[in-house]
Amino acid sequence: MEKIEGYSYEELLALRKGTQKPILAKIQGEYFELHGQLRGRQNLQPVYRGDYVGHKAYERTLSFILVTAFHRLYAHRDLIIDHSISRGLYCWVKDYVLSTEELQRLQEEMRQIIHKDLPITKECMLLQDALDYFQKRGHDDKYLLLKNMDYQEVKMYRLLDECAYFYGKMAPSTGHTPLFQLDGYKEGFVMSYPTVKDPEILRPFSPQDKLFEIFKETARWDELLGVNYVGYLNEKIRQGEARNLVNITEALHEKKIAYIADDIKAREGVKIVLIAGPSSSGKTSFANRLAVQLRVNGLLPIAVGMDDYFVPRRLTPKKADGSYDFESLEAIELDLFERDMAKILAGEEVTLPKFDFKTGTRGLSNHRVKLPENGVLIIEGIHGLNPRLLQGIDKGVKFKVYISALTVLNLDKHSRIATTDVRKLRRMARDYLSRGYSPEDTLLIFPSVSQGEKVNIFPYQEEADAMFNSTLFYELAVLKKHTLKELLKISKESSTYEEAKRLITILRLFEDIEDDMVPTNSLLREFIGGSQFYDY
Repeated sequence: MEKIEGYSYEELLALRKGTQKPILAKIQGEYFELHGQLRGRQNLQPVYRGDYVGHKAYERTLSFILVTAFHRLYAHRDLIIDHSISRGLYCWVKDYVLSTEELQRLQEEMRQIIHKDLPITKECMLLQDALDYFQKRGHDDKYLLLKNMDYQEVKMYRLLDECAYFYGKMAPSTGHTPLFQLDGYKEGFVMSYPTVKDPEILRPFSPQDKLFEIFKETARWDELLGVNYVGYLNEKIRQGEARNLVNITEALHEKKIAYIADDIKAREGVKIVLIAGPSSSGKTSFANRLAVQLRVNGLLPIAVGMDDYFVPRRLTPKKADGSYDFESLEAIELDLFERDMAKILAGEEVTLPKFDFKTGTRGLSNHRVKLPENGVLIIEGIHGLNPRLLQGIDKGVKFKVYISALTVLNLDKHSRIATTDVRKLRRMARDYLSRGYSPEDTLLIFPSVSQGEKVNIFPYQEEADAMFNSTLFYELAVLKKHTLKELLKISKESSTYEEAKRLITILRLFEDIEDDMVPTNSLLREFIGGSQFYDY
């Protein structure tokens, strides 16, 4: 049983003899690595991998072990840790595909390193020395990222003969990451590990082919722009190419939206377009831009709000803590929604409902809908991919689109920017702009939002007929000025302090791009203001 008054550093070390080893320590909202500099500290609380920050340390440590093991076996090859997929990370080797035997050998090497519980040490290195180290080893991705940073020194991690720079906390030794699995997938492999919700369970890898193809498409865009990593983006910004980057990135978005509109047009009989995606994925702007492209194709889009079909507040399902679960499918009156859509498809004129969020009641609106011959209903909502939604309506009538802000740009070859980081920063900017919420408020509610997405959205991603990655290569260079100053105000006493500190570290690695370069129809405008599609 964890002592309320906390532990000394020495007592925490003693806890490491159990099966559940603390991976970090914390005092209130501030987290610490379990290294010797904590000696003599009191009131430390152990942090396990079921804690969000502990889980990120687990992922980061496991990635370092992977890189170390890979370079010990295949010293002259280039490993890339790319993006998340199916409770793991997709990795690949440049210009080479590992055989089944080679992948098995890599996994065994990792297991040996973990079994020996080898120390992971941290040392301070002068920035110039670190830059020289990266340059000599051909690590341009790391060199370009750090070369213009306003640091005197950087903290490097060492494991065996591998030395690396990581953007976050690390476990003190390799024995903290016992659960993992390598599975060959496509041209690379997936490194799976437990989730933060089930830290003691390693679930089998489950392929997500449609989602993978979107990441692959994004990789082609990376090559086209020449901005595979943040350091390359910064170089182009410093060379005065920011406006050109913005224009090309926006053109790629527009081309993809036009392609989806063409696909809808080509599938004769489509009358309902369902758009689903997690929070801050840019659904509203995407729906409006798709509507424009559908009009170009001779179709007449008509918007229907799924939120207006909420059940009365007194019938809304509740979460375990007693709060309303507005993200549950049962919060929608499915029968009424399906009846209205069926009537519209049958050519009837229907008066749509209007939900009053202040009173928690639903009445009729002044919006009457009758679908013309070339009409298409556009329905935006988190449940758009759920097979239970409109299950009585023929599948050929429906076209489902999944939209999310997926990773398009990593820090370097071994340090990724999580998909949720982009959405958190987008939501912070919009919440502060339009709702008066601070970044701390946004970070406090995000875990609840994220949990709802894991239940109601992510399991149905592969149901989509089309997927759209709404992240823009340049956007963190714009979001930086909208979020950094307020993130810096979060105090050490806040439970969000560690997450804020991590996001601050990422944002500071980006050069700035000014807002006036962002067009008014950009999805990014939904979050920074000035959108022609979004009401603030």
